[in-house]
Amino acid sequence: MTRATLNTRRSILAGLGGLGLVGSVAGCATASGTATGPSATAFAPRRLAPIQMSPQRIIRITVCTRPFRAAGPRLDVERIGDTKVVHNYGHGGSGWSLSWGSSAIAADKAMALAGEMGSTPTIAVIGCGALGLTSALQLQRRGARVVIYAAERTPFTRSMRATGSWTPDSRIADADKVSPDFPQLWERMARESFATHQTWLGTDGDPVMFRDQYQLAAASRPTRPASRPLKLTGPAPVRFAEYRDRIAGLAPRSVPIPVESTPFAVGSARVGSQMQFNISELARRLMEQVLAQGGRIETRLFHIPTEIAALPETVVVNCTGYGARALWNDQTIVPVRGQIAWLAPQAEVDYGLYYDGVVVVSRADGIVVQSTRGGDMLGYGVEDETPDRVDAEATIARAATVFSPVRPPRPG
Repeated sequence: MTRATLNTRRSILAGLGGLGLVGSVAGCATASGTATGPSATAFAPRRLAPIQMSPQRIIRITVCTRPFRAAGPRLDVERIGDTKVVHNYGHGGSGWSLSWGSSAIAADKAMALAGEMGSTPTIAVIGCGALGLTSALQLQRRGARVVIYAAERTPFTRSMRATGSWTPDSRIADADKVSPDFPQLWERMARESFATHQTWLGTDGDPVMFRDQYQLAAASRPTRPASRPLKLTGPAPVRFAEYRDRIAGLAPRSVPIPVESTPFAVGSARVGSQMQFNISELARRLMEQVLAQGGRIETRLFHIPTEIAALPETVVVNCTGYGARALWNDQTIVPVRGQIAWLAPQAEVDYGLYYDGVVVVSRADGIVVQSTRGGDMLGYGVEDETPDRVDAEATIARAATVFSPVRPPRPG
């Protein structure tokens, strides 16, 4: 497989999250909009509210630097004087997706280190993002008291700028740099996280849900509005690891559908059910659980590791994400810039789509519009977090073409 093919394939997977399209993506962009087979026959058309794709509806533009590590997430133990630090960072674009499984591993290591502290040890967690909150809860489930030290509360962390889709192997590692046992470790994290996320299904506020995601392709190469691509700088390209085959059948798979049954002006379509996170609500619920179980959160900014060693807690779980690059001087972390244009929420829109290198995800806190053109190398090595309005508007314009002309679905 060439690098260009790999990047194209990975960009589609990044946009489709948990649809399980590994091995089937190449056959999706057909000239005919007619789908055949039992899956297509069983599909029941439904009316879809159009997404108002207009730059005038932008409510914010966010940029996040994902913490990519070629070897995968750091989960080892380090000692600083008498303090034992369990690291839990470097998850690339898979922080929320792998959070419960990764934090379970970190919590088990921390509890083993705290064994001599008695039946109810007090353990510190550094960071209040996805990994910090889930690490705290995993520790509490194992009987520990928890103190979270963080420079920012969750709503102001990088975790809040995530797309909110189940993407467990998005920029998770370099396939040529991981240890032989990492694929199995990844599978363990993915399976535990997928199962634990589902315990939130159907709860108040819908912090986790499944929504239909449409993969759309034009009958011919679409006309692309001018855009201003980001300059790719930094380290040489890597071969991003793909592990979806290891969990084949875990998540729902997409099926081809007759394009005439959709309102989209495209040549072909597939649909599948994707796990999605209402991050604002999920983060609030996780923080509430930590506090309800006796945890506390203290505002603290650390500059060097020795400041962590000065804490009263002698066992620490380090969940600082991209911040670990500076705090721990960890140059194995490579920034990967990602930008999202947020449109005003539309409560009537209960689906998402992928088209022409654009991912659209409808959330309660806004409609995510994100470009994946360029594959996983897009933004690789770029630390600049300055929003690019021109690129945001061009991305919205590309996605908007699927709604023109609007074609109402046939009655079921």
